[in-house]
Amino acid sequence: MPMLSGVKHIILVLSGKGGVGKSTVSTQLALALKEAGFKVGLLDIDLCGPSVPYLLHLEDRDVHKCDEGWVPVYADSDQRLAVMSIGFLLKDRDVSVVWRGPKKNAMIKQFLTDVYWQDIDFLVIDTPPGTSDEHITVMENLKDLPCDGALLVTTSQAVSVEDCMKELSFCKKANIPVLGVLENLSGFVCPVCSECTNIFSSGGGKSLANLNNIPFLGSIPIDPSLGQCGEKGESCISVKPDSPASKVFKDLVLTISQGNGMSID
Repeated sequence: MPMLSGVKHIILVLSGKGGVGKSTVSTQLALALKEAGFKVGLLDIDLCGPSVPYLLHLEDRDVHKCDEGWVPVYADSDQRLAVMSIGFLLKDRDVSVVWRGPKKNAMIKQFLTDVYWQDIDFLVIDTPPGTSDEHITVMENLKDLPCDGALLVTTSQAVSVEDCMKELSFCKKANIPVLGVLENLSGFVCPVCSECTNIFSSGGGKSLANLNNIPFLGSIPIDPSLGQCGEKGESCISVKPDSPASKVFKDLVLTISQGNGMSID
């Protein structure tokens, strides 16, 4: 796996179901790691719903080839955040990807073997929801590489927690270390008074973590400012450093970097 030989650490972002904000978590985590001084790659393998280019405000960018392979799209002039997604290869964001499993798996394998990431500290992989053959393809191609583990994203609702439990079961069967559970869309932050109100239930992610003796990484409420960051490709840490979401991502970066014996700039 020569193209990934320069990648020091790999983090998978998983969710049991769609609509829990997994791609937002992936992009904000990648941005937070970059803000901390690391060189980061973000690989979007959600082939049927590639939203990373939109969330990073990169939809008009193209992928090019060099002698070493595909050159990822860089989100910054310093080239500290490299991004690859099938969204860059589609002519229109409304075009659907209607592929059978073998073609999907071949595309994912190509993303993992033919992208010239160069030397990066972290590769964050945004996966499709569920436990499909795409996940198996990823693990087969990463089996000899330094995969730090999986970050599980859920909401507080019972149906999401139940699906996240299946994702946890997948990690155990695939021998993927679990970094912890993050509860997204947990309450709503009023843009006027900044008070957080639990519109639905709360605490589902924490209960799941406690039940399975895995770390609980925090709760991220619905925050309009976080959504605005996603539309502009900005990090919530730099735009609104005191927000609940920023605190979670700061703590997450600290946990990940300290766990790997790495220092933050």
